[in-house]
Amino acid sequence: MSSSTRATPTREVRALRIVQAKDSPLYIFMLRADEILNFADISRVSRDEAGKLIGYQRPQVRKHIQEIVEYLDSDVPIFPNPIIMALAPEVTFRSTRGGNRHPDDGVSDTGRLTIPLPEAGKTKPAWIVDGQQRALALSRAQRRDFPVPITAFVADTVNLQRDQFVRINNTKPLPRGLVTELLPEVDSPLPARLAIRQAPSKLCDVLNTDNSSPFVGMIKRASMSGNLPSRAVITDTGIVAMIQESLTSSSGCLYPYRDIGRGETDFDSIIKALIIYWSAVRDVFPEAWGKPPEKSRLMHKAGILAMGRLMDRILGTVDPLHEDAPERIRQHLALVVPHCRWTAGTWDDIGHNWNEIENVTKHVQELSNYLIRIYHSTRRELM
Repeated sequence: MSSSTRATPTREVRALRIVQAKDSPLYIFMLRADEILNFADISRVSRDEAGKLIGYQRPQVRKHIQEIVEYLDSDVPIFPNPIIMALAPEVTFRSTRGGNRHPDDGVSDTGRLTIPLPEAGKTKPAWIVDGQQRALALSRAQRRDFPVPITAFVADTVNLQRDQFVRINNTKPLPRGLVTELLPEVDSPLPARLAIRQAPSKLCDVLNTDNSSPFVGMIKRASMSGNLPSRAVITDTGIVAMIQESLTSSSGCLYPYRDIGRGETDFDSIIKALIIYWSAVRDVFPEAWGKPPEKSRLMHKAGILAMGRLMDRILGTVDPLHEDAPERIRQHLALVVPHCRWTAGTWDDIGHNWNEIENVTKHVQELSNYLIRIYHSTRRELM
């Protein structure tokens, strides 16, 4: 038989098929510890050369993996949590009704699940959606035949895998930055708690990739782990929190760009406003811009949030879409410049040294109030 007609090797396992939605069965079966990573890839979050997000898994945590390995190598390990996988559409299921003890209830049945085995140089037939650390630990455990429960669904697109990853990890201690970065890539409706973060996260993405943005390439994202460019100094959670505050508060300068009744948001105008304001911030604080937060508290999450609240006041006075907005915003910011201590000195009234400002509610509130108070009092003196 020629290689062109050679049958694809397969692995057949006993499985329970559960039909939760039409054409979207869920399979529950068992694999040995040493089989998991032979079948499934771990799709870690990263970005391609064009900056597009690919993958969805968090970077591996060595200490956590080693703890699982030590437990698996103990005398009586119990491993009840399944590995959740997305399967390629090439898998097939054949019901074996004669082996069922109970009549088929129309929702579940048992049978044989046939999974194509990966060939050299080709994509594996499954991807791990939840259980990355456990899968890596199992591959390193001494007991190679340890039985592991698998829960799987068929998904031939990364978008569907990513959607399930965000939902499954929603209540787990998943790094906030990773969820923040993944949210713009999820197309299906999200729970309200995540949906309210989706728009700010999309805007954060634009600010980090648009060449006209003062933040381009400066925002740390989970996909950059281990490969951060030197200019990436700002946490994305700080940028997202700053945007979210302004978008969701009725006193925020970005709030008017939302049409709540129609469920629409003028993203183009929001991006223009953010770029114009933060470009002015960069211009009036050149010595503090672009430095890591340990050298400049302007780049610290506390500084981003405080300057974001000042943004709400300034853009409440200056129309950011007007042609003279950049110069006018710089003039407004100049009122607070002499009073700022981003890289050295002690903040007046607050009493904190520049590098004592931390991302805690008290410090953020103190810094925000101080900047807004100085801004308004100086404006009154000049009027």
